[in-house]
Amino acid sequence: MPSDSILLVMDMMNDLIHPEGMGAKTYAPLCKQRGVYDATRLAISRARKAGIMVGYVRVGFSPDYAECPPGSPIFSKAAQAGVFKLGDWGTQVFEEFAPQPGDPDIIKHRVSPFYATKLEPLLRAQGIRRLILSGVSTNGVVSAAVREGHDRDYACVLLEDCCAGATAEEHEYALAGLRRYAQVTTAADVDF
Repeated sequence: MPSDSILLVMDMMNDLIHPEGMGAKTYAPLCKQRGVYDATRLAISRARKAGIMVGYVRVGFSPDYAECPPGSPIFSKAAQAGVFKLGDWGTQVFEEFAPQPGDPDIIKHRVSPFYATKLEPLLRAQGIRRLILSGVSTNGVVSAAVREGHDRDYACVLLEDCCAGATAEEHEYALAGLRRYAQVTTAADVDF
């Protein structure tokens, strides 16, 4: 059944949220503590049952890191650390949320899922008008998706329990600012 909505699972990849990934001391504990893993599995399951497209957004760079901005405070050390390299285990979606064949895979080289990606052409071609958003970090990709989605005239729904920041404070602060631009709800309560 065609739908005008998409669930975007953003940056939920091994480098950031796997207990043995690079973010094991940052995002993984907060994801576990906040129930993000269970809530994200629930959101994906509910979206699929409702016939809603599930898309995956991943940050990544080619093996030579040609797209990696050297002046970026968050990406400049990626090459030295060997993280966010496309084709490696770290940039694969966390296995608990594994994509199914045909699910869109949107690769980004910056914080925003819209900047220089195939996301907007995909949304336009599929007649998508509502973005249901999840991922890490709340103050990074989620915030960028909400603000840019809003400015592109998409209705934005943020699944609060499917997001985490590097700290609980970062998450809460980001949410406080995003409530102006998006409906904030949970995986169990969202109207798919």
